[in-house]
Order: sequence, then structure tokens, then C-alpha cells
Amino acid sequence: MTKFRKLNRPTGHRMSMLRTMVSQLVKHERIETTVAKAKEIRRLADNMVQLGKEGSLFAARRAAAFVRGDDVIHKLFTELAYRYKDRAGGYTRLLRTRIRVGDAAPMAYIEFIDRENELRQSKPPTPQPPQRPSLDPWTRSRLSRQFAPPKEEKSSESDI
Repeated sequence: MTKFRKLNRPTGHRMSMLRTMVSQLVKHERIETTVAKAKEIRRLADNMVQLGKEGSLFAARRAAAFVRGDDVIHKLFTELAYRYKDRAGGYTRLLRTRIRVGDAAPMAYIEFIDRENELRQSKPPTPQPPQRPSLDPWTRSRLSRQFAPPKEEKSSESDI
């Protein structure tokens, strides 16, 4: 696993909490938590959706080792994989909501995008710029000379 925020918890408690929260996010498609936890959940939930899109047996076993519940795994590999089949990434959205009374922790909703009853509509995808063909160094050199201004010859004043 990669580096996570410690969230003031021992490793076992932290991983158990993140696994449960990712499972609940997949199940309910929106949960409210603190901003720091939501940022960690976002990373893990995007990885789980990516495994669902992959659809192989190995991906299913990896997802089953992390999330809790057969219904959650089924939803990952059917509904969410189909919904995000054309999307390259960024399956979740983080919306800051309020300051929690009691400890003044900043709270946020984390939700899947492109779903019914979402809090904010997703932006349309930005069009990719057209790909330029790669040039070999000789052609690139010739083209740069073609568009570069002509070189001016220096007049030597020592000849006078």
C-alpha cells in the first residue's frame, strides 16, 4: 500500500475504518465525513472502481480483499463499472459542507459523480487537443530553419 494520512489512529484501526468507509460509499454512493478522511477515501474508492472496470478474476479478488460485503463487490463490478466505462478517472467528488459542532472539524460530503440526486452536476469533459505527429530530429531541424528568421551576416569593421 502507498502512504496514507495517519488520522491519529493505529494502523489496524485506520485500515479497518477506511475499508468500512469505502464499502459504505460504494453502497450508499454518498457519505459525510471529515475532509481528511474524505481525501483518503477518494483515493481508495477510485482504485476500487478501477478494479471493477478491469473486471478480471484477479481484480475481483483484490476488491474482495479490501471492501466488505458481497453486495458491494457486485455493485462495483456491475453498476459502477458500467457507469464509468468511458471515464478515465475522477469517479468521486468532495464537497465541503460545514464545521462540526464540538471539535470544529471541517466536514465534507464525498459522492460518486454521474448519478441520480447528486449535489452538484459534473462538468462536461474537456476536449483533448489534437495529437501532433512525432518528428524525427532531422525533419524537426529542417522545420525550425524554415520558420526561423534569416540570420544576418556580421560586417567586420576590421576590413575597413
